[in-house]
Amino acid sequence: MNLRAPKGTRDVLPDEATMRRKLESIFADICARYGFGEIRTPTFEHTELFERGVGGSSDIVRKEMYTFLDKGGRSITLRPEGTAAVARTFVEQGMSSWASPVKLWYNLNMFRYERMQKGRFREHTQFGCEIFGSESPQADAELIGLLDTFFKELGIKETQLQINSIGCPVCRVDYEKALRDYFRPHLDEMCVDCVERFEKNPLRMLDCKVTKCQEIAVDAPAPLDALCEDCKKHFNAVTTYLEALEIPYCLNLRLVRGLDYYTRTVFEFVSHNVGTQGSICGGGRYDGLIAELGGGDVPGVGFALGVERLLLELQAQGLLPETDVPPLLYIASFDSTAAEALKLAQSLIRQGFSIATDVVGRSLRAQMKAADRLGVTYIVVLGDLELEKGIVDVRRLSDGEEKSCALTELGAFLKAAESAD
Repeated sequence: MNLRAPKGTRDVLPDEATMRRKLESIFADICARYGFGEIRTPTFEHTELFERGVGGSSDIVRKEMYTFLDKGGRSITLRPEGTAAVARTFVEQGMSSWASPVKLWYNLNMFRYERMQKGRFREHTQFGCEIFGSESPQADAELIGLLDTFFKELGIKETQLQINSIGCPVCRVDYEKALRDYFRPHLDEMCVDCVERFEKNPLRMLDCKVTKCQEIAVDAPAPLDALCEDCKKHFNAVTTYLEALEIPYCLNLRLVRGLDYYTRTVFEFVSHNVGTQGSICGGGRYDGLIAELGGGDVPGVGFALGVERLLLELQAQGLLPETDVPPLLYIASFDSTAAEALKLAQSLIRQGFSIATDVVGRSLRAQMKAADRLGVTYIVVLGDLELEKGIVDVRRLSDGEEKSCALTELGAFLKAAESAD
């Protein structure tokens, strides 16, 4: 019997769960300030959604999806990425009738069968944002601005924004021809994946991680050189807005992203702290995705951010959120007063205080040691005499100072103590 977590998955223990909860809270707050509403999609979808939405030439569809037949014989896939699922929701729920732009954010688990790397797991979590209904470069810049705000509020300083444009279907035709002309003489030297990409989506050959393929791609035609006038205008406007927002960026002429639905703007925030591929988050524009899913001509732009990679970056920069503070008060008791101790703890917890009490039948001495290990600020011993008098001695563990307090006034005492701190 194998009772270990499956390869590529991991248990999130309380300290990390607390960090994640704080990151989630900060991200949710920033998204609300930018006018985004939260969306949650099913953990699994019909496989066709990702085959059509993400694209057949992407590594996700070709190699990484967790796909199975359900009991009705339908092909089902665990969600490998968020944009296609959110786009499906946009179409199915008739969001095109909502006031534009429709701005949505998510915090979802993703599933990809891929090679284990630093910060990369087969089950992982992504924060993401999508804007539907705006083809303006302002939407691109606002999304990047949201990410920049998030990173600034976390204190992150060492990441780099890389940006590029891969054009639209109009200018893509000539550019893909130029890429094929360039790569054709080198196909015998390139990896199997690049040979397959050559016909299906030659842009992805620029994104290959195999060293030999990267060396060959160095002198390949750059997407920016092949843009039509509309795409040039759009990209120049994006960079102008970024400069107005005082967000530094670096042109990366080989940046294409890994999904087939991207058009025009693509971007990543990268760092050397998160593994060989370096990307913390990435995104771009996907103006044809909604139409591909049967929802009409609705432009879109979005990004996804890997939470596990974000935690690696925060750790490397010494910025991990603090874990939970210890309970404020420990209520020690005896067998005869255990029920009253539990009742008192319940009352104080409902008043908003963090309280610990014994629930395993420890001796008084063992309870004192437990309180010390927890790092509580105060401790009270609730015995028969204290219950009879209605008064307890509140001891501060840091210096041993004791103050008498009526049981009915214990909440007020703790509130005053918290205010003083």
